[in-house]
Amino acid sequence: MSEEKEKIQFHLTEELVEQVEQLIELQNDKELHQLLDEFHYADIAEILDELNLEDAIYVIKLLDSETTSDILMEMDEDNREKVLKNLSAKEIAEEIEELDTDDAADIISELSEDRQVAVIAQIEDQDHKAEIEELLAYDEDSAGGLMAKELVKVYETWTVAGCMRRIRGQAKNVTRVHSIYVVDKQEKLIGRLSLKDLIVAKSDQKIAEISNANVDFVNVNEDVEEVAKVMAKYDLEAIPVVDENKTLLGRITIDDIVDVLKEEAEKDYQMAAGITSDVEADDSILDLTRARLPWLFLGLIGGVGAFLIMEGFQEAFNKYAVLFFFTPLIAAMAGNVGVQSSAIIVQGLANNDVKGSVNGRLIKEMLLAALNGFILALFLFLFVWASQGDAITALAISVSLVAVIVVAGLIGTFVPLFLDKRGIDPAIATGPFITTSNDIFGILIYFWIAKLILGI
Repeated sequence: MSEEKEKIQFHLTEELVEQVEQLIELQNDKELHQLLDEFHYADIAEILDELNLEDAIYVIKLLDSETTSDILMEMDEDNREKVLKNLSAKEIAEEIEELDTDDAADIISELSEDRQVAVIAQIEDQDHKAEIEELLAYDEDSAGGLMAKELVKVYETWTVAGCMRRIRGQAKNVTRVHSIYVVDKQEKLIGRLSLKDLIVAKSDQKIAEISNANVDFVNVNEDVEEVAKVMAKYDLEAIPVVDENKTLLGRITIDDIVDVLKEEAEKDYQMAAGITSDVEADDSILDLTRARLPWLFLGLIGGVGAFLIMEGFQEAFNKYAVLFFFTPLIAAMAGNVGVQSSAIIVQGLANNDVKGSVNGRLIKEMLLAALNGFILALFLFLFVWASQGDAITALAISVSLVAVIVVAGLIGTFVPLFLDKRGIDPAIATGPFITTSNDIFGILIYFWIAKLILGI
């Protein structure tokens, strides 16, 4: 029966939320417990995110720590922060003791420094406490800040029979065993061991005889994005983490990497939209303003710059007023082409697909932009000629469009590559920065070429 329930996709409904709220109001703990027992902890977290703070805390205190610790990890970060503020240091410590070290460190890192000290002091398991403190010392964007201490390791000198006995005790603390890591007497990582090889091996064989020395690993100070690239490249479910001496420190599992990729995608999306910091729709007006205003101000400066450029070509407007009406088209094409080019490059950099010289990449983009520009310019030439009856004006506007598209493509390609070389997140190049710069360059090139061809 329980297996059938697991196959049913959970759908949060208003009726379910209301049912939970009613049971809380009636303080019918028995029925509420029975109801929630039917759901996965991730589903319960989704329910709690819909409750008010008081009701969410009621449920957290009702259920056992083994369940609520997982629920807290799945809750919305803002809601979790509010819940934790209303729990005592001892209550939080009880939740922490049920979590793997990486998740425990994540929870504690969200607390204020004073609360962190208080919670850590309440953790009774001294080994667990020491491991959490070790993880908190690493940069949160490093492999050390992402890894968990729980893993299964064996020594190369052990026999298969002795190994089987010892790993049973280690496996109790590991949620999922992806690999068994082999170390020497100095705790240095020297290989890995699959469960299959261990099971089929003879009981008196040494681990060194059946282990595989070809093991992928990352340094504890490696950036998490680089870790994600390594795991994606080699299709790894877990990867060991070592220090400069290759001492085995912990492991990173695929679920942690998925969270990293999700956070990076959200950050890049916001950056592309012109938002400078990680904010959400429910954040305060002041926080949202701080995140949006810098790029909006850049757009304002770009608009002023475009005005000054156009003002310098007032004579051209007086003789060929039609040029004015095509200014939005030129600016829009410049912005669109720039964003397209930069988006492709940023995606390639993220996936480690951008290879070869910068010059080669720029030449390719120039040829691509020239081809696209020629096709679009041909259509625009026919339209302007047919509507205005002036082939020279149509030629001026069309040639300007080709030049603008080529330059926009080059800027959209060069800027993210340049930023990446300087260690700056290239995703910034897909937002208002590239659009505004291309608008200004586009308008300048448009009027300069039109003036040249029309002889103004």
